[in-house]
Amino acid sequence: MKTLKVNGMRCGHCKAAVEEAAAKISGVANPQVSLEDKELRFEESGPVDLQALKTAISNIGFDPE
Repeated sequence: MKTLKVNGMRCGHCKAAVEEAAAKISGVANPQVSLEDKELRFEESGPVDLQALKTAISNIGFDPE
């Protein structure tokens, strides 16, 4: 699994929003957020454009690193 640090997530709604945004990015499979670790974990079903993933997360109000 790949990981991406995401700051600003605090609750189940945050978790669901980030997972939903990540799932829309081509190549991202099975996105799972760990609120405790402040991370998005995902598998790759194909090439993932990390900049597109970070932009999608930023667009919903969170801060990916």
